[in-house]
Amino acid sequence: MDDPISSIELLPRRSLLRANGPLYRQLADMLREPIASGAFAVGAELPKEADIANRFSVSLITVRQALRDLEADGLIRKRSAKPAVVAAKSPSVNLSWKFKNFADMAAYTKDAQLKIKSYRRETSPIFHKMFGLPVGEAGFCLRAVLEAGGQHTAYITSYFPPSVGERLSRKDFDDVLIFRSIQRHLGVRLDVAHVTIKAETADAAVAADLARPEGSAVLAVEMLYQSGEQQNIEFTIARHPADLFSITYDAPNDLA
Repeated sequence: MDDPISSIELLPRRSLLRANGPLYRQLADMLREPIASGAFAVGAELPKEADIANRFSVSLITVRQALRDLEADGLIRKRSAKPAVVAAKSPSVNLSWKFKNFADMAAYTKDAQLKIKSYRRETSPIFHKMFGLPVGEAGFCLRAVLEAGGQHTAYITSYFPPSVGERLSRKDFDDVLIFRSIQRHLGVRLDVAHVTIKAETADAAVAADLARPEGSAVLAVEMLYQSGEQQNIEFTIARHPADLFSITYDAPNDLA
C-alpha cells in the first residue's frame, strides 16, 4: 500500500480560486495530472479524501464531487471506506455529461472540436414552434459535427430566427460552444438553457456523420437558449451515439 504522506506530495501545489469556476472541477483537473503522467500508477491508491481536502482547503463534499468526475471518466475506482484506486491513465471512450450550469457544458467540450458542415437559410417546422415564425418562413440553420478523442461524438443542428441568424456568418462559429460564439459576436447574454433529452434512431445523414449504422440508437439533447428578456435566441439539437454518451446530475432530496 502507498504511504499516505508520500502520495499526497504527488499532487500539484496550486490554489483553488472560486473565480476560476467550480472548485470540484479545478480539483478534478489537478488530480488528473499525476494520473495522466503516471505519478499515480494504475492500481495505486489516491490519498485519502480527508488528506486531499486538507491539502487544498476544500470540503469533503468538493473532494467527493471531484472524485465522481474522475470515476465517470474511467480514471479511478471508488471503494467504500478506502481510498480510490487508479483504474486508467486516460479517460475511457464513454462520455458522461454532468450538467448544472453553463460552466459544466464548457467542461464537457474542453478537448473537443466543432467541424462546420453548413450554415444557411432553411425552412423547418422548428422555426414556427420555437421562434413563432409564420409556417413556412425560413430561418437560419447550422449543421456541424463535434469531434473528441478521435471520434465523432455528436451531430449538431442549431436553429436561429432571422433576427439572429442574418447577423451571423459561417466564420463566426469559431468556438466549440455555439452559444458562446453567439454571445461574443452579437453582444447578447444567454441566461438560461432549457434542456430536453430524447431517445431517437439515426437517419441516414446522422448515421453517416457519426459512423454508426442507420437506425442505431442516439441520444438527442435539445437545448433552447434564452436571453434575460426570455427571448428565444438559439435552439440546438445534439445527437450522440447512445453507446458513447450518458448524462449525470445530482438530485437533492427536497422532500420532507
